[in-house]
Amino acid sequence: MSFSSKYIEEAVEHISKLPGIGKKSATRLALFLLNQELEDVKSLTEAIDKMKSETLFCSECHNISDTLVCEICSNSTRSDQILCIVEDIRDVMAIENTHNYKGKYHVLGGLISPMDGIGPSDLTIDSLVSRARKADVLEIIFALNSTMEGDTTTFYLYRKLEETGVQLSTLARGLSVGDSLEYADEVTLSRSIQNRVPYETSIQQNRS
Repeated sequence: MSFSSKYIEEAVEHISKLPGIGKKSATRLALFLLNQELEDVKSLTEAIDKMKSETLFCSECHNISDTLVCEICSNSTRSDQILCIVEDIRDVMAIENTHNYKGKYHVLGGLISPMDGIGPSDLTIDSLVSRARKADVLEIIFALNSTMEGDTTTFYLYRKLEETGVQLSTLARGLSVGDSLEYADEVTLSRSIQNRVPYETSIQQNRS
């Protein structure tokens, strides 16, 4: 694809690096931005710059935050007795959209995937174990995607946490195998949380 402007070409190159954006879509976006008011474009670039430079990760759950401790962890109406373990911040958003979970979260920052070079030490597992050993934590919900990587990570966490005495449960299989939480509809996800089962039970069901 040839451009009459090196500035447009450079913008297209950067935009096309975004997920799901090919060169044609990137070109449309670049030309759209070219036709916008300068102040609007500046506002967009400033917002992106602030997002990158000022967004923090919660020191408690590792969710994104504007402060050292996120709004969910600092909310006194949320229960400290239940922790929901998720892969990343998109899963926190999906569960929060159900308006049916009142506990707190722990964001792993990924899943164990040897093929991708991701091991347990690359995730926030150590801090999860530390949180699980606190007296006020009574239940941990495994809310990871029902994929090979998700199931592998869940089993690894189960082995790390089973000696803590905390009740370990997992989402009911209202979600299809291979589905991602972020794409699940709110009703299905809400029911999966409400009807969660002990993790040991889910292992037995999978083996039968």
